[in-house]
Amino acid sequence: MSKKIKGNQKHLTLSQRIVIEKGLNDQIPFAEIARKIQKDPSTISKEVRKHHEYATRKPTAPAIPCSNRSDCRIRYLCSENCAMFCKICQKPKFRCLDICPDYKPTQCTKLNKPPYVCNGCSKKPSCLLQKVFYSAKYADDTYRDTLISSREGINQSVVDIAMLDALVSPLLLKGQSIAHIYSTHAAEIPCCRKTLYNYIDKSVFSARNIDLRRRVRYKPRRKSTHVSLLVREFRVGRTYDDFQKLIKEHPNTAVVEMDTVEGAKGGKVFLTMLFRNCSLMLIFLMEEKTQDCVKKVFDHLTQSLGTKVFQALFPVILTDNGVEFQDRLRLECDENGEIRTQIYYCNPHSSWQKGMIEKNHQYIRHVVPKGKSFDKYTQKEINRLMNHINSEARDSLNGCTPYKLSLLLLNNQLHSVLHLQEIPPDDVMLRPELLK
Repeated sequence: MSKKIKGNQKHLTLSQRIVIEKGLNDQIPFAEIARKIQKDPSTISKEVRKHHEYATRKPTAPAIPCSNRSDCRIRYLCSENCAMFCKICQKPKFRCLDICPDYKPTQCTKLNKPPYVCNGCSKKPSCLLQKVFYSAKYADDTYRDTLISSREGINQSVVDIAMLDALVSPLLLKGQSIAHIYSTHAAEIPCCRKTLYNYIDKSVFSARNIDLRRRVRYKPRRKSTHVSLLVREFRVGRTYDDFQKLIKEHPNTAVVEMDTVEGAKGGKVFLTMLFRNCSLMLIFLMEEKTQDCVKKVFDHLTQSLGTKVFQALFPVILTDNGVEFQDRLRLECDENGEIRTQIYYCNPHSSWQKGMIEKNHQYIRHVVPKGKSFDKYTQKEINRLMNHINSEARDSLNGCTPYKLSLLLLNNQLHSVLHLQEIPPDDVMLRPELLK
């Protein structure tokens, strides 16, 4: 039994093509070349025939003789008065090859059998026929161009594209993300996400790139770590280092990140809370960005849920050093003086330490752009916004929505008190039209 040649079923490399070119120049048979690069001789034959190139002829080069020259009897191509055979006419600036309708260039018969090219031909310097050569560089470039172009284009039928457009475009126009669309319609989409993005980029669908959510760009972080005396006072024992120490000692502690989102300067603001374990975000509309307004939200939740449930849902809160959060004792204790939560503070100018809620704010900005006033909104409208945000599937949750996950991980009394509801997947909208 013959030994199997190594390297079969693999593409040729540039170094192997160089060996092929050198072998052709030295008039080495295909079989011997194949043994050198550990390929089958038929592979060499196919490679040479597929990737050869025709030599470029100079304008001053002699014309290629006509294959019909020996039997040609054509006259009168240049003038009706000339009785000479056109093939032997000596008139200046006249060649029958340029005007004869029966001209057919002669082809070398050696090109129809191995080695199919002129690389090692001894008559190459004096030959007038069209020459064909094998070049390793040209062959490798052609191969790579084919490799790339074969993967370009749209590998879908017109009907499939139309059906995909009817499914995806209306959802994109509602402000839904590709991740959310895939989590709910994966079985109906016959391509991967990258391919879907490529289709959108090539304007295959009615939805365009402009309908996709813009990428959020963050301003450069300031490196200053200056903290005033006032800030130091309320941060004692509640710094980010203290928070990390607590989490290390009690890794199963539920953490809630808290922040505020501003609209127009001096108007209403949003107080946001995000549960790290399920990415559920709560949004509360406040009249002002003050300590009293934040305390009102805390007191409302405590009264509606009860102190015990509040303690279970919000055992540890991580927030920034904003003025509205600096009255720590009033926020941590209820009206009866009972401790309901513990508040820890990020390092100054280090909002990335509560990065989950910072990133989640982008969902709000899809509906309410930065700088737009919140004064015209009511809490009922904000609840609608909150439900749409929490009903979008996330890659970070393996295609699940924060709402569904929160039903498993949080006390469901929170859902009834805050009117949390699930929005059907295809009805999720994160566009300004949601609050109009």
